[in-house]
Amino acid sequence: MGLTGSGLLILAVVLSVLAVGATLWLWPRLAGRGWRAMTGRVLALGVTQVLLLCTLGIWANDYFSFYSSWHDLLGVGGGPVAVQASVPGAGSRPGAHGAVEMLGQETIGSDGIGLRPPAQVGRLDRVRIPGHVTGLTTDGYVYLPPQYFQPAYAKDRFPVIVVTTGFPGDAKNLVTKLQYPSIELQLIQEGKVRPMVQVLMRPSPSMPRDSECEDIPNGPQAETYFTADVPLDVEGSYRVRTDAVGWGAIGDSTGGYCSLKLAMRNPSVYTAAAALSGYFKAAQDITTGDLFGGSQLRRNEADLVWRLQHLPAPPVALMLATSREDGASYTQAQAFAALVRPPTVVAEATVPTGGHNFTTWVRLLPASLGFLSAHLAPPAP
Repeated sequence: MGLTGSGLLILAVVLSVLAVGATLWLWPRLAGRGWRAMTGRVLALGVTQVLLLCTLGIWANDYFSFYSSWHDLLGVGGGPVAVQASVPGAGSRPGAHGAVEMLGQETIGSDGIGLRPPAQVGRLDRVRIPGHVTGLTTDGYVYLPPQYFQPAYAKDRFPVIVVTTGFPGDAKNLVTKLQYPSIELQLIQEGKVRPMVQVLMRPSPSMPRDSECEDIPNGPQAETYFTADVPLDVEGSYRVRTDAVGWGAIGDSTGGYCSLKLAMRNPSVYTAAAALSGYFKAAQDITTGDLFGGSQLRRNEADLVWRLQHLPAPPVALMLATSREDGASYTQAQAFAALVRPPTVVAEATVPTGGHNFTTWVRLLPASLGFLSAHLAPPAP
């Protein structure tokens, strides 16, 4: 029996109902004070609670598609990544200057980042990115690849990828669970990607509110934070490119939606984007509040499918990475890709199995980073 679908959920509900009924029926017989009666009560309550929790977990997994199969849940199995490649768009913008606040440096023991010389493995900085334009602030990380510290690249400016989590997320998950620095380092060593600076952060600079990377009327200006503040700070603190062909975005879930939206709405800032199980219009729930001030036009403009259907196509390159078992995410990605027209170009990376989780996204990361590397300008003076 599969992990998803109605079969397992129905079985769990039936077993939970039977367990509750059996507990109620047996309870008078378990009312004694002896050890057998007490043990019986503990077992009855324990089995009932476990079954109820399992039922709730199975329902939540069915709804959110966290795990698509038993293999996915147990972290075994998998399959090859299928990639349909494409060609990039381009853009340009002037540079600006600000500064991030350095909070320290981090180590990743298995790869030696922070333990070995930066010219061999790179460096991971823990930073705070203040919003000089918006007043918003986010903590995160900046990964500098080993070439950043090598004499041959001493005068070069490096392409940048802004990496965002799902909501609410934690930037540290991008380092420890999704392994962005480690995977890029390995791909660089294998000659599969060019060195890129990573800026790793949450998708909302207005926590605990989920801003969906939107400039909210009379509220947080999250889109401006990512299109003005983040580039200003990073360009003022690190040796990075200041043109759009040097900047890309990537993220999972909410971060995937944000990445696509930032590129599609701001091609003069971000020329390429990749979404890992991303979605295509802003969420609306208790964490977002009213994102659009009651404006249907603003809501439409935040709907990426609507943009493809009603607005001129932007000159950007987009990667849609997902699992064929990731329900609505895969279906929506296919529908979105079918609408793309020049000068926007799209590529797709898929795995045959996997849910809406870190395990699936780690498998999709090499193809996604390779896409961004190929579509961003290389390090250059």
